Amino acid sequence: MKSVDQAVLAQLFTEARTHNVWQDKHVDDALLQQIYAAMKFGPTAANSSPARIVFVKSAAEKARLVDCVAPGNVDKTRSAPVTAIIAFDNNFHDQLPKLFPHADARSWYAGNDQKIARDALVNSSLQGGYFILAARALGLDCGPMGGFDAAKVNAAFFPDGKWSVNFLVNLGYGVAEQLHPRNPRLSFDEACRIV
Repeated sequence: MKSVDQAVLAQLFTEARTHNVWQDKHVDDALLQQIYAAMKFGPTAANSSPARIVFVKSAAEKARLVDCVAPGNVDKTRSAPVTAIIAFDNNFHDQLPKLFPHADARSWYAGNDQKIARDALVNSSLQGGYFILAARALGLDCGPMGGFDAAKVNAAFFPDGKWSVNFLVNLGYGVAEQLHPRNPRLSFDEACRIV
């Protein structure tokens, strides 16, 4: 595998920013399908793929979601063309015979609620990262958020308890002029060790 050029790295990482102010510009459903078509190939443990996504676009559903977010996230969520609820399937392991057919991976989870909960969260978080990268690669800006009431989101969007929210991502075309200066990041020596 060869390295991508600097322009790709810039679009995905070094120049990409978390957006909070959005242009009034439609995001087509076909583009949302393309995001999933790309991100689904990111690796997860035993190919478990526990992430489930609800794309919230309509005014009525946005109103329900806005009722669940922290006050500081209301305006940006309301004005974003799309908000993706990145969730996980609490019974993701039931799909393992299909997704990991060469081993009895479902038996690794059956009856082990602690392992199910941990791996659902860890692997759907990985998939959420792939989701952001796929959205950026396809020309969208992202605004991931953790400021929301999970119990309210689950009650509003997943009342049957089969899925649970992990985090939210606002999607659309950001207003670059409204970005704050980029915050600092830790250096390699502050965050990493080679042993």
